Amino acid sequence: MDDMHAHRLEVLRRQYPPGAAVELIHMDDPQSPQKGTRGEIIQVDDLGTIHVAWRNGSTLGVVPGIDMVRKLDEEIPVKISR
Repeated sequence: MDDMHAHRLEVLRRQYPPGAAVELIHMDDPQSPQKGTRGEIIQVDDLGTIHVAWRNGSTLGVVPGIDMVRKLDEEIPVKISR
């Protein structure tokens, strides 16, 4: 694991600790929960996927940079188009 990846994992794990409450903003997956579904962080794995226990029973992971969630104590993030 390179230093950049290790640093990114550290930041993600601090930002999304186990037990943190989140809300789905966007997920690029046909099996995804509906926008607005809430859940609780299970863990951030070694690839950086944020695993969530969604209230609808799903545990589909969030891929940073593709999918978007917000912690319930944060403003809604704005996706910047390039």
